This record gives sequence, structure tokens and C-alpha cells, in this order.
Amino acid sequence: MVINRVVIVGGGTAGWLTAGTLAAAFKKRHNNPCSVTLIESARIPIVGVGEGTWPTMRRTLKKMGIRESDFMRECNVAFKQGAKFCRWVTGEKDDAYYHPLMQPNMHADTDVMQLSALLGTVENNNFSNSVCPQETICENGLAPKLITTPEYDAIANYAYHLDAGKFSTFLAKHCRDNLGVQHIVDDVHSINSAPSGDIASVSTKKHGEVKGDLFIDCTGFASLLLGRHLGVKFKPCNDTLFADSAIAAQVPYPREDSPISTHTISTAMTEGWVWDIGLVNRRGTGHVYSSQYTNEDKATQQLMEYIKATGGSTKDLDVKKIKFESGYREEFWHSNCLAIGLSAGFLEPLEASALLLVEISATTLAEQFPVTRDEMRIAAKRFNKIFTYRWERIIDFLKLHYVLTKRSDTPFWRDNQHQESLSESLKELLQLWRYRAPCDDDFLHATEVFPASSYQFVLYGMQYQASSSPYGDSEKNMQLVKHLKVQTKQQSDQLLSQLVPHRELLNKIKRYGLQPV
Repeated sequence: MVINRVVIVGGGTAGWLTAGTLAAAFKKRHNNPCSVTLIESARIPIVGVGEGTWPTMRRTLKKMGIRESDFMRECNVAFKQGAKFCRWVTGEKDDAYYHPLMQPNMHADTDVMQLSALLGTVENNNFSNSVCPQETICENGLAPKLITTPEYDAIANYAYHLDAGKFSTFLAKHCRDNLGVQHIVDDVHSINSAPSGDIASVSTKKHGEVKGDLFIDCTGFASLLLGRHLGVKFKPCNDTLFADSAIAAQVPYPREDSPISTHTISTAMTEGWVWDIGLVNRRGTGHVYSSQYTNEDKATQQLMEYIKATGGSTKDLDVKKIKFESGYREEFWHSNCLAIGLSAGFLEPLEASALLLVEISATTLAEQFPVTRDEMRIAAKRFNKIFTYRWERIIDFLKLHYVLTKRSDTPFWRDNQHQESLSESLKELLQLWRYRAPCDDDFLHATEVFPASSYQFVLYGMQYQASSSPYGDSEKNMQLVKHLKVQTKQQSDQLLSQLVPHRELLNKIKRYGLQPV
């Protein structure tokens, strides 16, 4: 049986990103492509899967044929150049480090992997500033490109902060108008099986039965198709990641010309952490916490105190409460149904992995799309293997932020350091990295979610004390360390004189659009 009809159940960012990625790929490759139909209810509010993206979003939008200027104007977009982690190491006011989006200088040089351990020991939480100019750019509130830089090109690598609700609406219009996605606004009241056990169709209230060959579950936490109908179980990881609740609030700027942070700010609290994301028109803030260690009232109070301390007003704030369980499905693709987005799983938004997982799931499906039902069995097997690995590595990377803390002020932070809350793979890696820096060969797959440099930024930002090699450091390596620091300083000085304030560029883009020379 040839696969001719793809039916996506559920809209939101996950549904429309998937629809757009598939439809654009089909349109580019085939004269008579598969049909893509998206069904979404008008009654179910969009949860959203985060306001922070990875740099991969630039490639995703470009492939869909979206102009960067249009996207930025319509979705209140600001640039994101990484994350600043405050009070994660000691809890003191001056405790902060960066996970930038630029690779370390000389990262292609094999020797730099060993230099990283040396730099990490010498520089402590100034590691990123010694190997990369992006921390300097962020601290000075500068944008990562100029008005004359071509769309999706960068001077300093960047991602986006965006309004998830507006983004979904923007994607929906583009998919309908330009990519031929069929849009059905209706409620699904039943899921119908074929004798083989595949999903044959879904029944809607107004449009009747909608048949398909491949169904994509984008129904959020409900996981109506994969979880509820097909019975694929959820695999929790709350013994590793303790957070299970969040309180979110949108905070207006005090003035129209208020500076906009060009990075995500993640500030550790007593039983969790607060995110702070700057958009053009507001800040998105929220407190992620564990209900095992604190309660909603205390978490809300801490969020309000944070907002006030950072110059925001708490008057008339609409506070949104979210309960979640960290984990993922035992299979993401079962039978002829693939889950993407919250229906596949959820992990706390510490490193903005939610939208990334949607992107790479949709892209993998588009690139390895099965032509027949027999081929689908192989595609599903391969997809489940690689994405189980990816989810597990993300869990390890998130846990890395917690286990390396030196904080002991609350049970939450003390318990996060217990070895029994770590996976065996993370324990082994930390042991390996005692005498050398993370390198790409430490991981099983050529394409990792987080590259080795990301582990370096967190390890040495968290002041992980790498031991000196018992063989000593060569004079060549010591000279390379000096050269690396000089090179980074020169780059920083050049970018400080070249780039413009973040809000200034965003205002120009809103008024003129990007104007490449």
C-alpha cells in the first residue's frame, strides 16, 4: 500500500511545524505529493511548547519558504544568543555563567578539547568568555546581526524568542496559503481501527470520517492517538528530573524603549528555577519547581519577588499554572501513528528542547518518509531507536545542570546531587571528564542533540573541577591557551564596535525589514 494521505490530529506549534515541514518537502520533491491534512479543535486552547528555539529554527523556516522579516514582525520575535544561568552553582548574587550558541574558537582543532579542561580549571566560571565572544555580546545587549545581514544569516550564531500563540497562527496561514495543507477545524470524537490494528480514520463531529495512511498525533499531553487509543505507555523520569509544575506570567516592559535581553535568563530558586525570555512587546517569565519540595503559594511568591527585583510590575498579572510529568513514550511511532510534540513526551524547558524535538522529529520524518506501509515498519523501528537515544541524552544534559551544583541550602538541591538520581551513562561520562574535556567521540551518534561544546560550557560554567593530567601540560598547549584567549578578546572588541543594540535592530526590522546589501 502506497502512503498517500498524512493526517495530523492537533494544531498548535507542533502540529503546524510538522505540517509545514512535510508539505514543503513533498512540494519540492514530487509532482503528485502526499496530501497533508491537519485537524484541530476550536475549543481546545493551545498549550504551546515554549518560547525559546534553537538555531535550527532558521533552517526549518527557510525550507518552508518563510521570510525571516515577516516571521519576526508577526510573532513578536527577538533574537536569542544562548542562556545565562544565575545562582546555579553557589546561589550567590554574583554566581552566573553562559551557555552561548557560538562554538568555542578553535573547536575544529583536536587539541582544543584538551585545552578546554585546562581553561575550565584556570578560568572557572569565565570559561565561555575565554573561548567565545558571545557572552560579551549578550552582556552588552547587542544583536547578533545587522539590518544589512541577509535573512537567516548571522554574524554571531542565534536562535529566537517568540510568542508561541502568534507563531502557531502565523504557521497555519502560511501552510494553508502557500503549501496546500488542508485545514479542518472540528472535534475528533472517535478513532477507528483497521483489521490490521492500524488507525484507519478519525471521526469528526461536522466533517465526518477522515481517512489516512499515516497519522501524526499532535494532541498534546492527552496523546489521544498514540497513548489513549494505541496504548503506548509513558515512561516517567521524575526520579532524575524532579520538577513537575510551572507558574507562568507575561510581564510588560516599563517603557517602550526598555532594553531587550538577547539571551534566556535562567535563575535558580530554592526549589526550582525561573525563566525570563525577552520578546519585542513583553517578557515571558515562569517558575519551574517541584511540588515534592514546595507548594504553589510559595512558588508564586518567589516568582512575584523575582519580577519586582528585575524591574517588572506584578499588578494585574495573569498567572497560568501548568502541571506536568517529565518523561516520554516507550515508542514514538507505533503502527501507523507517530507522536510529535507534547504527545510524545515533555521535559522541563531548561534548555529549550521542546521545539527542537518537534523540528527534528518532523525533519526526520520528511527526509526518511516511508513510501509504502511495509517500509513504514522499518522507518518506525529506526525512528524509535534514534529518538529514544535523543530523549535520554537530553535528560542527561538537563541533569548535568543540577548534579554539579554546590548549593546545599535546601533539600531540593541536596537531593539533586545524589548519585542514585543519575543515569549510568551520565555517571560514566563525568568519570571520563575528570581528566579530559568532553569530545564528540564520547557519544554514540554523529549527530547529537547537544554537541560536546555544550557539555563544556555547562561543566566549566558550573565550576566542575577537572584534574590536571598526571602527564603534565605541554608548552604547546599552554601557548595555545594564551593564543585562544587573545583571539577571543580580539573578536569581542571587533563585534562590540560592529553590532548594534538589540532593540534598535528589532525596531528597524519591524519598520523596514532586513535589507541585505
